Amino acid sequence: MSLSFLTKQGHAIESVFDELAKLRIAVFRDFPYLYEGSLNYEKEYLKTYANSERAFLFAVYDDEKMVGATTCIPLGDETEEVQAPFNDAGSDVESIFYFGESILLPQYRGLGLGHRFFDEREKHAAGFGTYKTTCFCSVERINHLAQPADYRPNDAFWIKRGYHKVPELKATMEWPDIGETESTPKTMIFWMKESV
Repeated sequence: MSLSFLTKQGHAIESVFDELAKLRIAVFRDFPYLYEGSLNYEKEYLKTYANSERAFLFAVYDDEKMVGATTCIPLGDETEEVQAPFNDAGSDVESIFYFGESILLPQYRGLGLGHRFFDEREKHAAGFGTYKTTCFCSVERINHLAQPADYRPNDAFWIKRGYHKVPELKATMEWPDIGETESTPKTMIFWMKESV
């Protein structure tokens, strides 16, 4: 397996929107996201990253196919729904860097790319010298009927990376679950790491 890597920043991220959108839809169909995605919605969502000069994409390719990707963006450039729990808690959003998706097709997992995704994002955020905290959020699905018997959450991996769960920091995001046409609200719980 010969993998190659690509980085993009700010407006340049738009050049891989189609690939990134398709990968997000493919990976997020699995539990716990169960996302019934559409290319139109994805491209609209990804504009937030293209509009931020400090947003960053790190992508993995097998030959010419994008098989994994991760993004990050200053929290101050994120959408209102992502900023809301921090604003409500009185946090300084301008001192926080938000980590978006970490997505990887199943056959490429177990190769250390998850760690590489965090390394690349943390290095990017630290390079500005002004961000004291990094964070990300994950969907909360409790006793969901679609949970596979062998499902293992990423909590242990995230803790190993130095992140801690902050249950009081919750955002609400909406998307349609697989087989549905209407979006429904989902609770997203934040994880944080101090001192980038």
